[in-house]
Amino acid sequence: MSPALKSVSQPTRLPLQKDNVKVRDAKLSDAPQLATLMCELGYETTRAGMRRRLKSILSDTRYRTFVAESSRRICGMIGSLTHASHVHNGPSGKIVALVVSKKQRRSGIGRALVAAAEKHFANRRVTRVSLTTRFTREQAHQFYEALGYSKTGLRFGKNLRREQARHASA
Repeated sequence: MSPALKSVSQPTRLPLQKDNVKVRDAKLSDAPQLATLMCELGYETTRAGMRRRLKSILSDTRYRTFVAESSRRICGMIGSLTHASHVHNGPSGKIVALVVSKKQRRSGIGRALVAAAEKHFANRRVTRVSLTTRFTREQAHQFYEALGYSKTGLRFGKNLRREQARHASA
């Protein structure tokens, strides 16, 4: 088992509490609703911006995006990436984004989305999955730990666009 996963048995998956929720592949026409979810998560975007991103993601076979849909409304999404690794043999997986609408959190939708991504990873022979989450998202940390994920390190980030602009003007 990979270091990103705990060696304890996986917890029992809770069934979705809403019978009319289905998980499916994302499509380009989902962009407006995904933009709303990204804003709920704290990543401000526009419908057009989300459409550009989604168009690029959907054309790249390394990525997979699933949405949870209820009554023709998207209530959650998960984005994943399968990639080669410099430090491990075989393909690795990364959960790039996960969000469930504030109104429908704690209903099993997040678990269903993670299960869909993990099934996709297994089909691609991924044995190691990682993800990142903000320090302040303590409920998310508890959620991931309940699914068998463990803390393995810290993530650092740097916005290169500002750096590139500063160097170009110097």
